[in-house]
Amino acid sequence: MPALNLPLYTPKMKEKDGKKLIFDPLRQKYVVLTPEEWVRQRFINYLITVKGYPKELMGNEIALTLNGTSRRCDTVVYDKYLAPLMVIEYKAAQVNITQAVFDQIVRYNMVMQVNYLIVSNGRSHYCCEIDYSNKRYNFLEDVPSYAAIQP
Repeated sequence: MPALNLPLYTPKMKEKDGKKLIFDPLRQKYVVLTPEEWVRQRFINYLITVKGYPKELMGNEIALTLNGTSRRCDTVVYDKYLAPLMVIEYKAAQVNITQAVFDQIVRYNMVMQVNYLIVSNGRSHYCCEIDYSNKRYNFLEDVPSYAAIQP
């Protein structure tokens, strides 16, 4: 797997039926190791170990319905009252973060109505805070700690 701009992490891995699997601590199961999954697992490890996000308040592959179509948010972070607080979209390391990627997460947020959006390909991470009252968003220099985003 490619080098990422995230702390080193040695996840649990195994092979089954010729496929490499990686353990997802949020779903509590092994999943197929794809380039995007590699980014997801490294990023959630970063959130938990460096930024203090409780894994009990995070979920992967969260279903939502957008314009009658079923979609899945890569990761959703919840506040202590279990209200969605942040949506994270991952891309494989070789995929550039473009306006189309932001458009995708903004569409998800039309349903989720969270305060923070993050897009990461493991090399570049973009985090923005939504200011609903002024209908603006502000890109942050760094991913905030969990304590800093609590309402």
